[in-house]
Amino acid sequence: MRAVRAIYQNHQRHWVGDGFWVQSLFSHMGEDKGTNPFLLLDYGAPHYFAPHSGHPRGVGAHPHKGFETVTIAYQGEVAHRDSSGGGGVIHEGDVQWMTAGSGIVHEEFHSVGFSQTGGTLEMVQLWVNLPAQHKITPARYQHLPKSLIPWVDLSNQAGWVRVIAGQYGEMAGAAKTFTELNVWDILLKGGAAATLAVPETHQLSMVVLRGEATFNQKQTAVAGDLVGFEQDGGSVSITAGDQDVKLLLLSGVPIDEPVVGYGPFVMNTAAEIRTALADYNQGRFGHIHSGKEAP
Repeated sequence: MRAVRAIYQNHQRHWVGDGFWVQSLFSHMGEDKGTNPFLLLDYGAPHYFAPHSGHPRGVGAHPHKGFETVTIAYQGEVAHRDSSGGGGVIHEGDVQWMTAGSGIVHEEFHSVGFSQTGGTLEMVQLWVNLPAQHKITPARYQHLPKSLIPWVDLSNQAGWVRVIAGQYGEMAGAAKTFTELNVWDILLKGGAAATLAVPETHQLSMVVLRGEATFNQKQTAVAGDLVGFEQDGGSVSITAGDQDVKLLLLSGVPIDEPVVGYGPFVMNTAAEIRTALADYNQGRFGHIHSGKEAP
């Protein structure tokens, strides 16, 4: 079995802009939790927002370079626009996979409809590193609607796996990626058990989003916990508590390169960070074109 290395908890939450109330479960700017090639994960646990008639809550235009951002909407709606021309509303169950690459400017707000009606917002934002050869790739935007993300039933009717990226058995994920990695949504029914495996070359982490799960019949984690595993190969057994468990599995081949981060930029050297700042200040990341919110 692939052993649990540690279970990490961070119950502190903070605002990103005025629309996302999140807890940071790991970051390339802090202690290494063995999440390479994933850089950062902010989890916005379910939070109710009252109806709002003013400017939508969220985060205004800001740059990124050198990596990808992935937004998974579990409840509520987020509207996105960027300088590559990408945009749209990320509805419940949808995923946005944005490649910042050589540079992009984007914004994310509660959708107009969600702002008007109010409701519960639950989401994950994940940063995925790019290897040096792809850090200057042209920016692009992948909108992955819920209907196009494949899912596979677990054996014994224990639950299901939704393959956002990577490979689960014979099922390929919806997202196009630059390196070998997996991003899976997992639902395990209350009292059920399942065994999951990823390639031995992958580093592996799981986030518990709902419920309580026991790993390898030994360690138990609850909602909001990050579970890190040793890179020693083997499968992982998961047993749900009395209630259904929702998990986000992240695994991938580590990118064995230096990581130098400065705010919204992640490059390989300090000199590249200075270039990124200059490029942004000189308008080389482009601009967001005004217009109506995409459907």
